[in-house]
Amino acid sequence: MFRSRSNAEKAPTDKVTADLSQKSRDPEAPKGRPTPKRSEAQTQRRRASTVPTDRKEAAKRQREARRVDMAKQREALAKGDERYLPARDKGPVRRFVRDYVDSRFSVAEMFLPLAVIILVLSMIRIGSLQNLSLLLWLVVIVLIVLDSVGLAFRLKRALAARFPDEPKKGAVAYGLMRTLQMRRLRLPKPQVKRGERP
Repeated sequence: MFRSRSNAEKAPTDKVTADLSQKSRDPEAPKGRPTPKRSEAQTQRRRASTVPTDRKEAAKRQREARRVDMAKQREALAKGDERYLPARDKGPVRRFVRDYVDSRFSVAEMFLPLAVIILVLSMIRIGSLQNLSLLLWLVVIVLIVLDSVGLAFRLKRALAARFPDEPKKGAVAYGLMRTLQMRRLRLPKPQVKRGERP
């Protein structure tokens, strides 16, 4: 039970320890650099604890860069510069849709002023004016729907003819949403006059 091992039994374990010593560093071997002094170690720890100010500084720089990008985007929306437009407005398909919508008059762009007029008429307590306001609501809504359906069909046909190979997903909806805005308030600003072909 407590007898010593023979040389034959010791040999395999010697090989294993030799392999381990080759792979890992000997604890007695030098580590290649001097041990830092306590003051140096404390300075390094303090520097590590000041990282949040660096993070704050990085966030501040990032906010400033975002502010500059947004200013460029606003300027591009006002001038129609393709380079700095947001992703939803970029590309030749979206430009064509904008020009197509801006070159014609649509009933939907008059929705807001008409809605204000109809609302004022409905608040007046004369029975005939309230009935007239309800009739006007109905007429305006029907005209907007008919105009939008007609625009959607014409715009689809024009896009298929002009851009047969490019993706046109969402282009018609983009054009219809643009018609709901008054011409002066549209962004990007209209680049064509009414009646001018895009």
